[in-house]
Amino acid sequence: MKPYTVVCNAVCAAALAAGCASNALSPEAKSQLAPAGALRVAVLTSNPIIHRTTPALGRELATQAGVPVKLIDYGAVNKLMQDATNGAWDVAVVATDPERQAIVDFAPAHLAADGFLTVLVPPGSSARRMADIDQPGMRVAAVRGAATQIVLARTLKNASVLAAENEDAAFESMKAGKAQGYAQNRFILRARAATLPGSRLLDDSFAGLHLAFALPKKRPAAARYVTQFVEKAKADGTVQRAIEDAGLGGEVNVAPAAQELPYKGM
Repeated sequence: MKPYTVVCNAVCAAALAAGCASNALSPEAKSQLAPAGALRVAVLTSNPIIHRTTPALGRELATQAGVPVKLIDYGAVNKLMQDATNGAWDVAVVATDPERQAIVDFAPAHLAADGFLTVLVPPGSSARRMADIDQPGMRVAAVRGAATQIVLARTLKNASVLAAENEDAAFESMKAGKAQGYAQNRFILRARAATLPGSRLLDDSFAGLHLAFALPKKRPAAARYVTQFVEKAKADGTVQRAIEDAGLGGEVNVAPAAQELPYKGM
């Protein structure tokens, strides 16, 4: 399956097509971006890539917007996504997926890695590739509501997904034999494999990784502003510095510049 490539939604496409050179924050955008006075940045602590890069980028976004920043930690992505609809946070970084666009608006992806989502199999497993584990009666553990679970549900043709409440529970399901594999990104899975001798990653993958800032719905001016910030941050090295400072060089890359799309109104 090819990695999901973000196509900006209408508000983001409008910002790109307008070719805004200035990153000045309008009063409307400020009220939508930080309605509580400070920019509340949701940080998914269970994903090291997001956890290590989002605070720096969130602080830079707040600095450029001229507002204070407040970091809010989330241990599980399903709770983070639930809170997108109740005003608990203003921006978050999550893996992009079409199903999530019903809940949030995405800026263009700022981090990307091809072939990055795969499966960890336990000691003694004969599975080497996704085709080996996508068999009747096989189960792959993944966190409920995570991009891995969403994409796996669309990808697997014979095996099924065992939904877990968090990463520890997903890993333990595999260890206990309730699932024949545990799905996540390669960075997380390598660390997990180091704690379970004999376990290993499959040779291939089921998807790539694209991480982007997400905003609650009905904040179009804020979404345009964050889109401008992201494209500038990719171009001027801000995102690359966040990758390097987080010690993630070689794991993920700066996502390509978003393709300009024709403005079709809002």
